[in-house]
Amino acid sequence: MAEHVEAGRMKVFALNSNRPLAEKIAKAAGVELGKATIKHFSDGEIQISIDESIRGDELFIIQSVSDPVNTNLMELLIMVDAARRASADKINVVVPYYGYSRADRKARSREPITAKLIASLMQMDGVSRVIALDLHAAQLQGFFDIPVDHLQSDRLLTSYFENSSMADEDIVVVAPDHAGVSRARRLAELLSAPIAIIDNRDDAENAAHPEAVIGDVKGKHAILVDDIIDTAVRITISADALKKAGAADVYACATHAVLSGDATQRINDSVLKKVVITDSIQLPEDKQSDKFVVMSVGDLFGKAIDLIYHEEPVDSLFHPAPKRQEQ
Repeated sequence: MAEHVEAGRMKVFALNSNRPLAEKIAKAAGVELGKATIKHFSDGEIQISIDESIRGDELFIIQSVSDPVNTNLMELLIMVDAARRASADKINVVVPYYGYSRADRKARSREPITAKLIASLMQMDGVSRVIALDLHAAQLQGFFDIPVDHLQSDRLLTSYFENSSMADEDIVVVAPDHAGVSRARRLAELLSAPIAIIDNRDDAENAAHPEAVIGDVKGKHAILVDDIIDTAVRITISADALKKAGAADVYACATHAVLSGDATQRINDSVLKKVVITDSIQLPEDKQSDKFVVMSVGDLFGKAIDLIYHEEPVDSLFHPAPKRQEQ
């Protein structure tokens, strides 16, 4: 793809949240990462300077709004402001993980809708386009009045199971609650597998108490599907419920590994065999585990950036490839 890029027009910049992923994205897009200096003062203030001319250029700024959430968000907003004042033509933000996405509605009286606030801040700051991955709710796109490309990791996550030794008829895809059924169905269609549902009627992840499993999981390889693993309480208790229901073994897959607190230890102590995640959030060493299988979204974002820059449709990134025909 590098030969298509006009020198001096597309520029990709990385902030501090996930530098390894940014390097993969830039490589896939066929460019080098731009030069910028990010300083954090002792009182927490952030200073950013762009160390090359970007006048008239189209920028892609890569930043996950992950832990430390507020610091990474401010880095992004400050970088966008710097780019706008340096006369960049277009400012696209690449947000592999959109922090505050779970605060997408008023669940109780006098609550903020923080996901909308973040969208408003980005727009007021001068962002031209947002490229996101597996938003907690697809409706978050409606919080923006600018283009949003909502990429999905379904095909990437299922590729691990497609390349495994599991037989198709022995797989069942499981939603950890009723709200996750649509996500489970998408993966099940890619794997040509049935679905099951954990009958979890408690909305609070930290108080998940599944009552039953809806569907046939006995003797099957059960794959729990979620978009975010935060405390890992829901996913591990759901795994216990599946084992009690007779599942041969239990896997899990999720796009965003937030892994707050003791989440990694909880997964290590669970019956989960493997947990397939993406690198949308950079995992520090103390949160890594032998149970994790990390699939990189670098190529996915790199292809999206290349297509967007050349004003070509990105629908090829959304539709599954045709199923292989048996000989």
